[in-house]
Amino acid sequence: MRLARLGSFHQTRLSFLRAMLRWAKREGWCFRRPVWRIDERGVGVAVYTAETPERTYSLVCFGHDLPDALRSDRVIAEAWDATFALYDGVPSEAEIERLSANAPKQEAGRYEPTELVLSRANRSVRLFEHVVVSLAAGNQPDRRKVEEVGYLMRTTAVYGNGKFGLADRDRIAGRNEFVNSFRAEMLTVWLIRTFTLDLVEHLARVRAPGAVAIDPTLRRRFGVGNATGLGMAPFLVRHPVLLDRWISAREQALAIVRALPASTPETRAQFRNVLARARRGLGEWRTDDEIQNTHIVGLLADLARLAAETTPPGVLERPRPWDALVRWGEANLALEGQEYLVTLLLEPHGAEVDFLADRMWADEAQEFRIDGSVPCGALAAQIERAYAWAIDIDFAGPKAQARFWYVSEEKLEPRLGERASEPGGALEHPLATGRDAAALHRDLKAVKSDTTLAAFLLQHPEHRHTARRVQIAARHPYAEIRDNLIGAALRPIDLLRCKLAFFGATRFDPRSDRWLRISLFPGAPFPHELAGQSEDDWIYAAFAEVE
Repeated sequence: MRLARLGSFHQTRLSFLRAMLRWAKREGWCFRRPVWRIDERGVGVAVYTAETPERTYSLVCFGHDLPDALRSDRVIAEAWDATFALYDGVPSEAEIERLSANAPKQEAGRYEPTELVLSRANRSVRLFEHVVVSLAAGNQPDRRKVEEVGYLMRTTAVYGNGKFGLADRDRIAGRNEFVNSFRAEMLTVWLIRTFTLDLVEHLARVRAPGAVAIDPTLRRRFGVGNATGLGMAPFLVRHPVLLDRWISAREQALAIVRALPASTPETRAQFRNVLARARRGLGEWRTDDEIQNTHIVGLLADLARLAAETTPPGVLERPRPWDALVRWGEANLALEGQEYLVTLLLEPHGAEVDFLADRMWADEAQEFRIDGSVPCGALAAQIERAYAWAIDIDFAGPKAQARFWYVSEEKLEPRLGERASEPGGALEHPLATGRDAAALHRDLKAVKSDTTLAAFLLQHPEHRHTARRVQIAARHPYAEIRDNLIGAALRPIDLLRCKLAFFGATRFDPRSDRWLRISLFPGAPFPHELAGQSEDDWIYAAFAEVE
């Protein structure tokens, strides 16, 4: 649970977007496009519906005419090439009209409980027009450009769970299709991907009647880009029980695979095939970030060592091969390589581990109550077990609490301030878990050990939120990130990387230590292809195929 390791995570078959598509395929969801009123500029409205066995959901898409000068990754932008709302049901014309007046305004709009998710996206300056021009001329787009960029549009926000008046999580939490984490958001992004491909083909046909469609194999290589910043970072801290469920599922899946007494010819072949495809795909991973580039170079070298170690006859032909491979990785691979090994180990074992993807949710309200009968001495002992890393930090030093978390007034988004040079420290949000645990421990040691926590908190109410976290951490071993979240050495991007890996993101491209670009769904089937998808390793189809 250290940030350096969490910031080295990669997607796995448990990631939310892969689990969502498996669920949709298993339930036989049907997809339609009942509305397409898009003009020659890409302006208008389209509606895509997803019919589940019990309900129908609709992505309402609005295309806009955005001047190049207004196209931005910044969350503070006020106009976009496209805006979207995931609607609970099938919208009437009156509802589409209402959404057309609000969705383009995003945060400034007004929404009903029928709106589950809100999003917006901008066209890729490097690729969008190239694809349209190529198709209109009767040619396929340049494969190298497609591989270099990877998407036609990049989302800058995907909002849900009651934000800005959208439906609260409670509205959909009891539905089978959305009970698990971020399923509604993943459905939204997947359908946005379909809209972007349909849009470029439409614009090409408008320009030239002889325009061609994108080759299906090349079409699947397009994902959806995303620019993600600090707004996402505090989520993992504010939802400790949910974080524990995510990490626990991943760790349990790894434990199941490691316990297998032997491999089979099929699992060995699949492991080696995915490893080979992954090595080719990772060779296309581009970023200007020096730290991540260093990690990529190291990762490619580690995967070459892994390939040599698993060349037959080798470790995979021996007893307990997967456990032996993990132990070898701990001794021979860097963090990035160790975590990618987890991804590769889970890949051939869907039959054994996929059930865990449907357990990565939590009813956090059940964990909210503080047990006030606990003696202060017992709570202090729990802190010493779970927060030893924090007790050892000297928080009196300026580097130990160099930053503070707050929420911007303009966008209601989390931000990170520099305590020594920026105002606003008085508005700090309680995300300094290590400092607060150390302070609670110090005050607990100043009272009699048999004093009840209830009595203590009557005198020290400032410690209520930390006492709750300590009790949660005692029940949930992966609930707490065990690093200083306000220190000078903090790289917030590690928090983003961890969460995005659980989403299923690829091509992490840090633009600073506070925001990055990613790609979602490259290689995935489109709605009309889902039922015929035979395997769940489509994410590696975005990589160059093994010769």
